Amino acid sequence: MYWSKYFIPTLKETPVGTEAVSHQLLLRAGLVHMLTSGVYSYLPLGLRVLRRIENIIREEMRTAGAQELFLPCLQPIELWRQTGRDQVLADVMITFEDNRGRQMCLGPTHEEVITDLVKNFVQSYRQLPVVLYQIQTKFRDEMRTRFGIVRACEFIMKDAYSFDRDQEGLRKNYQLMYEAYGRIFKRCGLETVVIEADSGAMGGDVSHEFMVPAPIGEDTILYCPSCRFYGAVTQGQQEGKPCPQCREGTLQAQVAIELGHIFQLGTKYSQAQQAQFVDVDGVQKPMIMGCYGIGVSRVIAAVIEKHNDEKGIQWPQGVAPFDIEIVPLPGTAESEGITDLANRCYTYLTDAGYSVLLDDRDETAGIKFNDADLIGIPLRITIGKRNLAEGKVEVKKRGTGETLLVDKDKIGEALLEISRGVCLKN
Repeated sequence: MYWSKYFIPTLKETPVGTEAVSHQLLLRAGLVHMLTSGVYSYLPLGLRVLRRIENIIREEMRTAGAQELFLPCLQPIELWRQTGRDQVLADVMITFEDNRGRQMCLGPTHEEVITDLVKNFVQSYRQLPVVLYQIQTKFRDEMRTRFGIVRACEFIMKDAYSFDRDQEGLRKNYQLMYEAYGRIFKRCGLETVVIEADSGAMGGDVSHEFMVPAPIGEDTILYCPSCRFYGAVTQGQQEGKPCPQCREGTLQAQVAIELGHIFQLGTKYSQAQQAQFVDVDGVQKPMIMGCYGIGVSRVIAAVIEKHNDEKGIQWPQGVAPFDIEIVPLPGTAESEGITDLANRCYTYLTDAGYSVLLDDRDETAGIKFNDADLIGIPLRITIGKRNLAEGKVEVKKRGTGETLLVDKDKIGEALLEISRGVCLKN
């Protein structure tokens, strides 16, 4: 993609009223734009990051045996009345009466909808287990939106649901999802902490939260520096008390952001909505359910919080909007050769399967470098007069600042070595 033909509205100054680093960089790097408080547009760069995260999730959901579907945002309140959650979530539900006089809401989540769907098609134990998921927009009338896309009124979530005939089946699917979540977050460049959690309004008696320690978090977790134990804040576990695991360290409080939450729901929804099946003994029984959510848009913010410096974002390779940025520097008599080499590199690398951004703008070297650091593409190839005179171009890792001078005709080989984990040298 050529920068001059791509919509990347970068900002030099930090937007007023932004407190989180991720919020500032999302706006400055031209990834999102705030329409109103808690409501954001995803611009082309931001959408590319979003899609890469979604693709990671899809790959891991397939590995875990889940099938993708897409459920409606518009939901009849009657479904929610069956479970009583129309009252439990009344403060955040966006409700209205449509032109037919029906009481409706914009879905804050989809447990009721998926249960209603499955009960219409699954009647026998032979049809179980069923594991379904979607990546969908959710709506919640948040009174206190914070940190940009972290706590917003409209956000993107991956929610999966398992339906089993017995508790053993639920435990199996729960473990598959637990392991899948670990892989997803690792591939996104995030080290998560898993905490046993309260199920809250979701229901069930077993749940785990996947947390990332970060200043933008709204949860407090406890950490032992001696044995790296993590736990939730409870009456028995509080800051300053001895670690319950090693007994040597002292628990310290950390702020963390919740990225994922998985639940063993049991029969809360299936009983309320009459989602039953006929078991092998001929008896009708309620399906045993699990629920597994990831705040996809939150993942973007968390990645930026953990991967940035004073110049901008440092995207991990797996979620970056582009793999490589080519920066041809302005020249005089040499500019034609610089431009020609930049275009040839772009074609070669694109054909080799890389996603490439070529900064073909008629701007100064300073502006190009500043913008390159701000948007944070993992690898930058700089083509300039001085190095090109010796037949070289510069390859730089955004994350570490390491650089390497490479023969202009051997860029492909150099990138292959880098992809294998070979360190660059100054």
